[in-house]
Amino acid sequence: MSKKLPLYRILQNQGFGTRKGCQLLIEDGDVSVAGEVVTKPKTEFDPVGLEFSVFDEPWLYREHVYIALNKPANFECSRKPSHHPGVHTLLPEQFTWRDVQPVGRLDHDTTGLLLLSDHGAFIHAQSHPKHHQPKVYVATLAEPGDQALVDELLAGVQLHDEPAPIAAQIAHLIDATHLEIVIDQGKYHQVKRMLAAAGNHCAALARAQIGGLSLASLDLAEGEWCYLDDAQLAILNRED
Repeated sequence: MSKKLPLYRILQNQGFGTRKGCQLLIEDGDVSVAGEVVTKPKTEFDPVGLEFSVFDEPWLYREHVYIALNKPANFECSRKPSHHPGVHTLLPEQFTWRDVQPVGRLDHDTTGLLLLSDHGAFIHAQSHPKHHQPKVYVATLAEPGDQALVDELLAGVQLHDEPAPIAAQIAHLIDATHLEIVIDQGKYHQVKRMLAAAGNHCAALARAQIGGLSLASLDLAEGEWCYLDDAQLAILNRED
């Protein structure tokens, strides 16, 4: 059994505000545990697996959160967005309080699978280039593609400021204007720059998969999010 914690500390850990703010929530009768209103902030509970409600909304205590979001276009993966709303506006406010961050970034106009977490080791493992986590994208081409385009992407194209050509792990045409491409480096605007270097341009871009976790398997509409369960995390962390 883990160490018991006062209820106000549990709420604070879960992103419900400052210490004082969480104490007031409890004192005002807005917090329930096991269906019973708790009004004393220092009442202690074992946090592991604790189910509680705030304003009648149910919550489950999570030491860390691991989230998948189907990112729409025109949202920025930044805590301080400059031209468009941030992806945090699509999530509960509690996630901002507990410093949930995107795992890497998608451009504001790129859609699809985005991971977020407050667990630094997970973020590092998923985003650091040395781990070579493959990512699958579907690019809408500005001009119809052909096998020559695919061959060039697989052979490697030279990007500005890169010492050596960058090659796709996998690339194939879905149809004349849609290309599936797999990369594992995650360099700045990489897919867009690779297509430009190969003589085409990216009209739209969507990330369909990270490692073994596909957006299709999550069944999320644009703008929707979900917690990742242990099985999904195992897929992400699997080294093939």
